[in-house]
Amino acid sequence: MPTPRSLTGRTIVVTGASDGIGRIAARTLAERGAEVLVVGRSPEKTAAAASEIGGRAFVADFASFDDVRRVADELRDSVDHIDVLLNNAGGTFDPSKRTADGHEPNVQINHLSPFLLTHLLLDRLGGSAGSRIVNTSSVGNLGGRIDLQDMAYDRSSPAEFRAYCTSKLMNIGFTRGATERWSDRGITSVAVHPGAVRSNFGNANVLFRVIYRTPLKYVASISAESGAEPLVSVAVDKPDAEVAGIYYSRHKARGRTNGQVDDPAVVDGLWRESEKLVGLA
Repeated sequence: MPTPRSLTGRTIVVTGASDGIGRIAARTLAERGAEVLVVGRSPEKTAAAASEIGGRAFVADFASFDDVRRVADELRDSVDHIDVLLNNAGGTFDPSKRTADGHEPNVQINHLSPFLLTHLLLDRLGGSAGSRIVNTSSVGNLGGRIDLQDMAYDRSSPAEFRAYCTSKLMNIGFTRGATERWSDRGITSVAVHPGAVRSNFGNANVLFRVIYRTPLKYVASISAESGAEPLVSVAVDKPDAEVAGIYYSRHKARGRTNGQVDDPAVVDGLWRESEKLVGLA
């Protein structure tokens, strides 16, 4: 195997880095020399993850836009340039438990908050040094459906799995929209399905608990170490031309996607509605 390229001098932000594949990815990137800024929800777990790799800890709950704005300010104050923003925070959540901002939690935590954070960090991304945005998506995108008239399920109550799948479809739509809008600023964007990972993901969902917390997990899922590999690969090991606007299913480029993200009207509508919902428009 070739020796991995050194990342010395590069600054990488990893959200959802206090546990699971995010923590493994942050550790791998730090071992290769990157300065890693670890973002997580739990103060204790985030501090432990940052200490483990010699990184810096930043705490935010993506169920609150105010928290996202605060952590964005803290990140901006800490660095002059971000080489990679790995939007990995997320999970699957009970749709009946609305966020602090009143939205369906899968859509807010998995899509709207990363969308907002990325916009708030724009002045630290791109430029002559270039930057890459990595959005952790899922094969579950195939089961999603973006309704531009009720994008955050503010007027309806979806099933949890449907809401999760829709949020993962939005991650791909965001990736394509960012590529269209920001490539001339030196920013590339890529989405990736890491695989069905054995972690704390989906603890609140009965179906996921059956799969991930019984012997079935060894048949239906992979290790966190394996799940982190494609995240690191698309973040730092591939040229821009191989990732810009692309959805990877683990290491395979152009994985299967719901046809909605092939429709420019849906991608543009998703962008405009997201701007409204997070207060950018």
